[in-house]
Amino acid sequence: MIRIKPHHLVDILAAFGRGQRAFEPHPYGHAVHVVAGGVLRDPHTLLEIELGADDICAPCKHNVNGLCDDTIDTSFRPAAPALKRQYNLLIDLRWCERLALKEGDRLTAREFALRVQESAANISDIYGENPPQRAAQRAHDLAAGVAFLLALSDSTRTAS
Repeated sequence: MIRIKPHHLVDILAAFGRGQRAFEPHPYGHAVHVVAGGVLRDPHTLLEIELGADDICAPCKHNVNGLCDDTIDTSFRPAAPALKRQYNLLIDLRWCERLALKEGDRLTAREFALRVQESAANISDIYGENPPQRAAQRAHDLAAGVAFLLALSDSTRTAS
């Protein structure tokens, strides 16, 4: 099982939508590469929704006692909180509301992707602090990533 923040899986799905299939370790030491690889290997892997430090955050150098001390670039989103943990919690709460999820809920990566497909055609309100063109690009990438993961999950289910 993978403990994950909603926005982390959304970011991974958007990366899939941009054609990214390999993820390298990041200088911060977080585990996006591990989690994304796990989702690619098994889209039916079980997830647990987490709003605090998740499995991606756990090894990150910015994870200090379960709290992210990193800041975000506010140059293109000046209304956003400067601390990454505050902004990410805001985004995660919006995703939870949109996808009818709460902390501790369990579902597969495929089920998460289906929820995104069903209810996230327009995500401009989730990323309201971002310029509209960034939200539109993210929505495009996310839709492509969801389609990829669903096709992958169908093929892995057929193969097993």
